Amino acid sequence: MNIGIRLHDTLPGTLRERLGYAAAQGFSCVQLAMSKAVPGFGMADAPKLLTDELAAEVKRELDRAKIECAVLGCYLKLADRNGEEAVRIREIYLAHLRFAAMIGARCVGTETPPADGPEGKACRTEEYYRLFLDRVRPVVRAAEELGVTLAIEPVCSHIIHDAALAERMLEDLKSDRVRIILDAVNLIDSEHTGEADCLIREATGRLGDRVCVLHMKDFIPQPDTPRPRPVPCGQGQMRYGSLLKLARERNLPMTLENTTPENAEQTRTWLESQA
Repeated sequence: MNIGIRLHDTLPGTLRERLGYAAAQGFSCVQLAMSKAVPGFGMADAPKLLTDELAAEVKRELDRAKIECAVLGCYLKLADRNGEEAVRIREIYLAHLRFAAMIGARCVGTETPPADGPEGKACRTEEYYRLFLDRVRPVVRAAEELGVTLAIEPVCSHIIHDAALAERMLEDLKSDRVRIILDAVNLIDSEHTGEADCLIREATGRLGDRVCVLHMKDFIPQPDTPRPRPVPCGQGQMRYGSLLKLARERNLPMTLENTTPENAEQTRTWLESQA
C-alpha cells in the first residue's frame, strides 16, 4: 500500500533530512507544505519563490529518497470577497500548480474555509458556495491548462462541508482536473460522531471515483466541542473498512495525519495490519 506522511510531521530538518526520515520510517509518499517543511519559505512570497530551480532541487530530493509527492499543499482561503486579496491568493495557487507540474506532484491540495467569517454552520450558505465557485474557477482553468489536478478537501466546518455538496461542486465545475481529498474524520462533527460509519459510506459512495488521495487519522468524541479530537490511526473510534476498500480498489495514496515522529512508523504498520 502507498502510505505517506505530512512531511512537516517528521523530525525537523532540511528538505533532504525530512525526506530521509520519512523514507527510513517506511513511507512511500508525502504531503508537502512548502511553508511548513522548507526553512525560510513564506507563502506570501510563493509566486517568486517557486522557481524552476527550486522545483528541480525538490524533484531531485524526492527522487533521491524514492518518495512520491502525493499532495502539494496550498491551504489558503480562496473564498474572499475582497477582490484584490482574491487575486493575490489566486496567484499563489497558480504558482503552486506550476510547481506541482514540475515536481510531479499528484495534486495541489486545498480546503474551503471562509475568509471573512466564522467557520461552522455560518458558512454553510448558498452565498458562500457561489463565492467559492467564482474564486476557484480561474484556478481550475489554470489546472486544466497545466495538466495538473486540483484536489479539494471537504471539511464539516467549511463551505464544502459534506459529501453531497462536494458532489454538487464537482458537477458545477465540470472539470476532469478537479478531484477530492477524502479525509473522513474531517466530515464528522460532534453532533454526528454516532453516525460516522454512515457518513463515511456516503462519502465513498458519492465521491469514490473522484478521490485522488486519502487523509488517514482517527477521532475521539468531545461532546463539548464542535468537532471530535483527531488522533493517529488506531487510537480512537474510527472504522476503516470502507476507506481501505476504496484505497485498494483505486490504488490510492494514503497520507497519515496527527502523528508525531515517535508514533508515525507504528501508526503506519497498524494501518497496514488493518488492510
